[in-house]
Amino acid sequence: MKQLVTFERICLVGHIVATAFGLAGLVLVLPHPEFILNLPGFGQKAFQWSMAGGGVVYIILGAVAIAIYASRLFGLRRALSFAIPAIALSASSELIGTSTGFPFGHYQYLSGLGYKIAGLVPFTIPLSWFYMGFTCWILARAGLSAIAAAPWLQKIGGIALGALLLTAWDFVLDPAMSQTPFPFWEFQEAGAFFGMPYRNLSGWLGTGALFMGVATVLWQKTEIPLKRSQLNLPLAVYLVNFAFGAVITLTMLDSRFWIPTVLSIALGVLPAFGLWWIARHHHASETVASEDEIMETNSASATTVAPVEMVAK
Repeated sequence: MKQLVTFERICLVGHIVATAFGLAGLVLVLPHPEFILNLPGFGQKAFQWSMAGGGVVYIILGAVAIAIYASRLFGLRRALSFAIPAIALSASSELIGTSTGFPFGHYQYLSGLGYKIAGLVPFTIPLSWFYMGFTCWILARAGLSAIAAAPWLQKIGGIALGALLLTAWDFVLDPAMSQTPFPFWEFQEAGAFFGMPYRNLSGWLGTGALFMGVATVLWQKTEIPLKRSQLNLPLAVYLVNFAFGAVITLTMLDSRFWIPTVLSIALGVLPAFGLWWIARHHHASETVASEDEIMETNSASATTVAPVEMVAK
């Protein structure tokens, strides 16, 4: 277990460092080509490699960190029961979107995010849906669990809040990645919402709610009694990815883009902080289950329902 925690932290730190390095390259270095030209040959090659593969590295590290985190707290089976639907459904949504314009609007991916599935969608995009989707969903579920909400409210509210947090992130991500001088994708239609079509936002809500809904069904017997310290990693991942998009949006686009940034803070960052804080506040005077106790409880519930499933068959 300690080795897993160590590797998880290494991946998280790598994710943060890679994100910061990519941010510095996009905001500080690329707008000043004279800096690149003054580098020695090795430095220029290293910079070219980092710009070509840095986006891939930071997404993979984020996905691995979250995968280990989910496996460590809830077991490999449950981690996969979130990851597989999230990756499969988001990849399908992206492939349909880039082919037909539904549900996000007409758009296409450019270079810089790795090998493209069917020549359309970089393989890293479904991974980002997975790790950010799990981050949003687990914060929502843990927060609602902490205030002793009814089980049905925890499930439905977890889907709704999780999809909202995910979509709020896109308020700063899409402008940063599609409208700056160095884009990673582009919309092929004029968008009324700061260059984005409104259906892009509904597409984000719908896609997130879809795979979170599937995970909720598959996790229906799973308890999520997490305290604040156990939510530090999801919160850190959410804030780092928000900051990446927000800094690019605010420094490389005009002042109009303060509006979607403020919306992202109001609908994403502040609720994420609130859900994190509620979990700690609720459990401050109680004994909270450890990681091992959570896994034992969930394993016991899975064992309990097994005979019922056999009879049903």
